[in-house]
Amino acid sequence: MQSIHVHPVKAFRGFAPREAVVEPWGLAGDRRWTLIDDGGKVVTQREQPRLALAAAELLPGGGIRLSAPGRTPLTVRVPEPAETVPTSVFGTKVEAVPATAAAHAWCSAFLQADVRLVHMDDPATRRPVDPAYALPGETVGFADGYPLLIAAAASLDALNRLIAEGTHAHEGPLPMNRFRPNVVVSGTAAWAEDHWSRVSVGEVVFRVAKASGRCVVTTVDQDTAARGREPLFTLARHRKVGTRLIFGQNLVPLTPGTIRIGDPVRVLE
Repeated sequence: MQSIHVHPVKAFRGFAPREAVVEPWGLAGDRRWTLIDDGGKVVTQREQPRLALAAAELLPGGGIRLSAPGRTPLTVRVPEPAETVPTSVFGTKVEAVPATAAAHAWCSAFLQADVRLVHMDDPATRRPVDPAYALPGETVGFADGYPLLIAAAASLDALNRLIAEGTHAHEGPLPMNRFRPNVVVSGTAAWAEDHWSRVSVGEVVFRVAKASGRCVVTTVDQDTAARGREPLFTLARHRKVGTRLIFGQNLVPLTPGTIRIGDPVRVLE
């Protein structure tokens, strides 16, 4: 395994630890927080590409330290048990616990929009995985739909070669952070992950739930928040399956454990 990526707040920058505990609903601390608008809808880089410039550091106990250009960093503790607020995650209602007023003010000032920061207090019960692709009892935090996303370095290399041959070659090569994966693997053939059903990373076994359909977030430069045309333009030409543009695979853990950089990745099925 080449790298691990944890994003404590959905749509914010994350960090790359050398190891991570795998929980049934994802990597420990990954996407347990999210922003919502005044209607309760989750706010992501789809609506606010500027979120690419905000970072969230995970603190002991599950709290976070927020930082962003022009803002004094803010420490946000896990909220005490309180009345939840309804949150809409791509049309699915999920209950979440609001953070402090100071957190709401910090995030709103950065985006110049009325947003609130909320925390998923109980990922074991709050949000089931899409039943069309889930086994009974599988749940997820505020990730787009599944506990983990895996991507292959060789597939990114292949995609970048295709971008270099196309109309928007000047936008490439793209870094892997455009796809915001949790796990990046090396040593595979390009697109080998399309054919996996079950894999192990070190001691942890995962079920491959479905291919990841990509959205406009992948066109956001994670260093500048500027939008371009790639990789969606090239994915639409070379990686379109039905109506979806595919890059990476969604995983659901089947066993607990800890994954570490350098762990062997084995294809079990």
